[in-house]
Amino acid sequence: MYDLRSETDNQKLVDEIAKDWTTSSISSVQMAMCEFAKKLTENPSKVNKKDIELLRSYNLSDKDISQIVQIIAYFNYINRVADGLGLEPEEFIDEKGYKTK
Repeated sequence: MYDLRSETDNQKLVDEIAKDWTTSSISSVQMAMCEFAKKLTENPSKVNKKDIELLRSYNLSDKDISQIVQIIAYFNYINRVADGLGLEPEEFIDEKGYKTK
């Protein structure tokens, strides 16, 4: 959540997302992107043309969708690297993503 906190002044929204993004007040397009990210992360072989068409229905361009996929893939990759090496989050960030120092 630290990265998200650094991108917005809306800390209430960040806290909502940290608690449960599925019940947060994010927009419908943001919800669709998060649902897509969840599916691509947890069941990548299940992603299909319908998923892409759904994103397009929110007026996302092919370039937007490509960027979404690349960001999701990058975070999945870097998290696997960190997990594989046994790395822990930085000490100055608590479990909700707040700076502690």
